[in-house]
Amino acid sequence: MRVLVVNAGSSTLKSSMVDGDDTVLGSETIELVGGAWDPVAVRGFLDRFPSPDVVGHRVVHGGREFVSPVRLDPTVVGRLEELTPLAPLHQPKALSGIAAITEALPGVPQVACFDTAFHASLPAEAFTYAVPVEWRERFGVRRYGFHGLSHAYVSGVAAERTGGRRIVTAHLGAGASLAAVLEGRCVDTTMGFTPLEGLVMATRSGSVDPGMVLWLQRQGGLDADEVAEGLERGGGLTGLAGTADMREVLAGVERGEARSVLAFGVYVHRLRASVAAMAAALGGLDVLVFTAGVGERSAPVRWAVAEGLGFLGVAVDRAANEGVDGEADISGAGASVRTLVIPAREDVQIARGAREVVGG
Repeated sequence: MRVLVVNAGSSTLKSSMVDGDDTVLGSETIELVGGAWDPVAVRGFLDRFPSPDVVGHRVVHGGREFVSPVRLDPTVVGRLEELTPLAPLHQPKALSGIAAITEALPGVPQVACFDTAFHASLPAEAFTYAVPVEWRERFGVRRYGFHGLSHAYVSGVAAERTGGRRIVTAHLGAGASLAAVLEGRCVDTTMGFTPLEGLVMATRSGSVDPGMVLWLQRQGGLDADEVAEGLERGGGLTGLAGTADMREVLAGVERGEARSVLAFGVYVHRLRASVAAMAAALGGLDVLVFTAGVGERSAPVRWAVAEGLGFLGVAVDRAANEGVDGEADISGAGASVRTLVIPAREDVQIARGAREVVGG
């Protein structure tokens, strides 16, 4: 069963055709033109391949209602539109992608696959914030978690490769998060109500003291938009080193630049501590997985993180770590924890979810 996988971002629509054996037949990135997806470009991609049997869409937020892939119809689309306030940057783009494909492929079944769904299994103690009950009930304030499609895929591969029960997956890209996965079920994660919580990222600060946010508004005179801009687009590696690119940060470290050295130190410190927290939620650790742009391509980050987790049984082989090209086992000799690098494949996870829904 052929699946057209659609991932609508802030300015691009990434699409790929995935065959029944999870082989990617082709992919393309279509630019946003005049606030809409160019129907000619969409049609041109579709014409280069056999017609899909089903379309799978990445949708960032499923709220509390959508905890597994779901077939799209006007009612479901309407409910997804109602979730836009929870993901104002991402949800409208996903909905526009759904509309573009509906126009291009009328009659072909479409399925939404959610980044939040993998974290729907979080126990109450992991997803509940210690805030007034009215906030939780009226506004749905809770920890949702994100990057779920990536975490689901790589944790599944890791379990197949190693037989490990307790797996921590590290999705380290421009956005970054960890998941604690126990026998295929997510029991903790670092992102929360929004994708801002948790690790230091490319432009996002990660977790900060909420009292600082209040102080900046009350005493610093900043308004909510200014604080949001600083935390979401001016923070993270950008705020620390002046660049969102980990490669540039590492080059600065090599040159001994103080800002880069600090940025790398803060990034690794938060990452090590959070891996240990995930291991605590699991009651131990069998497998540590690195994925996404930084996780797959930055040997220094993997080495620095592992170096501080020896007390958990983590150790990596230096030569294997530096020679990674695609999927790899970089575990050190005698390490009790397996350390893997697994390329992110949200497209395959989405294709599988779409097939499940339509019975393929």
